[in-house]
Amino acid sequence: MPTYVFACVANAGRSQMAAAFFNHLVAPESAQAVSAGTSPASAVHPEVLEAMKELGIDLSDARPRKLTTEVAEKATLLVTMGCGEESPNVPGLRTDDWPVANPKGRPLEEVRVIREEIRRRVEKLIAEEGLPVKS
Repeated sequence: MPTYVFACVANAGRSQMAAAFFNHLVAPESAQAVSAGTSPASAVHPEVLEAMKELGIDLSDARPRKLTTEVAEKATLLVTMGCGEESPNVPGLRTDDWPVANPKGRPLEEVRVIREEIRRRVEKLIAEEGLPVKS
């Protein structure tokens, strides 16, 4: 199954939101998303949990994990957000870098703006990849 990996530094904000949007939108039998970080935090940022909960997406069980070579090797596409230079080098792996602000410690109003930018980018990616969305 095609696997899209979203990565940031702490795997506690941007990449968690991107993977959650992807999995929320794409038909589950066609592709999946996972998230990881180059220096994983201990938990998802509380402001990210709150912003995603507003949309009915519960990340309370999400746990930050390390972006390893093994994770990257399984990716159809690796999307980095602020950690590209620290990502594993996997020959032939398609990559993209999204310059998205880090939501850590930001007021909820700013986190919402970041969340919506990530949602737009994920929706565009899904369309560009020709992936079917949930009906």
